[in-house]
Amino acid sequence: MNYLDFEKPIEELFEQLEKIKQVAEKSGVDVSKTTADIEEKIAHTRSDIYSKLTPWQRVQVSRHPDRPYTLAYINSVTNNTFMELHGDRTVKDDKAMVGGFGSVDGKTVMFLGQQKGINTKMRQIRNFGMPNPEGYRKALRLMKLAEKFNKPIVTFIDTPGAFPGIEAEERGQGEAIARNLMEMSQLKVPVICIVIGEGASGGALGIGIGDRVLMLENTWYSVISPESCSSILWRNWNNKERAAEALKLTPDDMLGNKLIDGIIKEPVGGAHTNQEEIFKTVKEEILKHLKTLEKLSPKKRVEQRIEKFCAMGVVNEE
Repeated sequence: MNYLDFEKPIEELFEQLEKIKQVAEKSGVDVSKTTADIEEKIAHTRSDIYSKLTPWQRVQVSRHPDRPYTLAYINSVTNNTFMELHGDRTVKDDKAMVGGFGSVDGKTVMFLGQQKGINTKMRQIRNFGMPNPEGYRKALRLMKLAEKFNKPIVTFIDTPGAFPGIEAEERGQGEAIARNLMEMSQLKVPVICIVIGEGASGGALGIGIGDRVLMLENTWYSVISPESCSSILWRNWNNKERAAEALKLTPDDMLGNKLIDGIIKEPVGGAHTNQEEIFKTVKEEILKHLKTLEKLSPKKRVEQRIEKFCAMGVVNEE
């Protein structure tokens, strides 16, 4: 297991536990009470650390290498009934954006999301979860397909941003994201967007316009990453913790500013510590919100969606 810098006390306890288990295997001594005490201490330490995470620490958790990515959520929620669809019908199939139909308790849903790689080779293939314009055009094609067949849409957001390369800009990166914002605001089917990791800039917003926008507890959502913000304001990355605090990018900040609709609780220690539990929780949230949204008429859903996003950032001065 990988540990973050602030998880050092937890790592040391796990090392103690492993050593005791190794001694028990060699000597045959009963160490059940000792292991139980250490396991209890691990749970207490982890709970204490995660109850007071700073914004920067929450950003670190959102990037944890053991954290589940989009396809893991989709395959679990759909019980491996997911059928991936490919290509934007213009340029190519962007591996950083995945999408397709899947069944959730008998209900067909269109799933979309940025996919990061689980190892070095796959990270390169997936372009580190940074879609090109064709990725966003593929997403829009699939959303329109879902609308055609009257199927709800669920998007999983986890990206450090849209790919900023020259070739992406030449192929219309800004236009592709802007078109998605416009088209998603007018989709006649229910749309649920869930931030499962990083939610950076227009790259996240390109699949983030929904009737319900939710964030997992240890994620972030902002116009810019703390490191990039620090490099712009202070010309280095040394002030990334200060930038993370100022950006108000945590789920609590976002909910307090009425920029999202809810927070999904994670297992203590982050989604990676108990993946089955977070998969179950996310599935329950999807079904709960779909049940509510499907009671509304398409016209009402579109009206409420547009009103919600138009109200963001509006200030009334006396």
